[in-house]
Amino acid sequence: MVVLDGKALSTTIKNEIRIEVDKIIAQGDRPPHLAAVLVGNNPASEAYVGNKVRSCEQVGFSSTLIRRPETISEEELLKIVLDLNLDPDVDGFIVQLPLPGHINEEKVTLAIDPRKDVDGFHPLNFGRMAQGLPAYLPATPQGVLLLLERNGIETSGQHVVIVGRSNIVGTPLGILMSRKDKMGNATVTMTRSRTRDLAAETRRADILVAAIGIPNFITGDMVKEGVVVIDVGINRIEDSSRKSGFRLVGDVDYDEVAPKSRAITPVPGGVGPMTVTALMLNTLKARKKEIRY
Repeated sequence: MVVLDGKALSTTIKNEIRIEVDKIIAQGDRPPHLAAVLVGNNPASEAYVGNKVRSCEQVGFSSTLIRRPETISEEELLKIVLDLNLDPDVDGFIVQLPLPGHINEEKVTLAIDPRKDVDGFHPLNFGRMAQGLPAYLPATPQGVLLLLERNGIETSGQHVVIVGRSNIVGTPLGILMSRKDKMGNATVTMTRSRTRDLAAETRRADILVAAIGIPNFITGDMVKEGVVVIDVGINRIEDSSRKSGFRLVGDVDYDEVAPKSRAITPVPGGVGPMTVTALMLNTLKARKKEIRY
């Protein structure tokens, strides 16, 4: 059984990005610049944005963190988005989700210039991705594909079962893995918690992706021998033995599933670091203007 170490691979790819950035600077140009907008003080969002800022430092990017209180109005937030759209020194930016309930997330996403949408959430980028055109790919699906590719795991002709259909992970990953592409050409089955006899579907998977947001949802009896398991979930569960009072687990019961797996991602240290790395890759593409509309 192979543990798909996203943390180690992330470091390797960041080093590759740093070499590209050094070349840009050596030519007398400015480094890539990523901005992040953080509304409120959600602990998970704070952690995610903190990781992104640290990653920018590691690869030599400039970064800007714009913090606003949870009470910010939708109009004020949209003004920040407009300013970032128009700022020639910002190559890409993200508005960290979730947003407070009084703000329409869809409206904010639509307001982001697709050319700076390094999260890959704008419908224009999503549509281009679906048609196989150059686009900023959503960071987590891109991170998953990088993990598979760099570990030599073939997708062509494989049966991929994805548990979870979010627009951020499950749906775009299903599109990407079914496309005629290097890391595609798979037969993809999209499932969810209400799928009839879900375990029968997951046991058919050569590659199983769990992205449902339920701790330890995939158990040992739901997978076949020799499966490749990608656990996208990251959930906090109470643990009185830990100083923090909690521990992180995925959507897969690792202890039960790992012994039956050919390869599996750990949580933490699997898909999470690769998501941030994919964001860095998108920002580098934005700086180099590789994707034109």
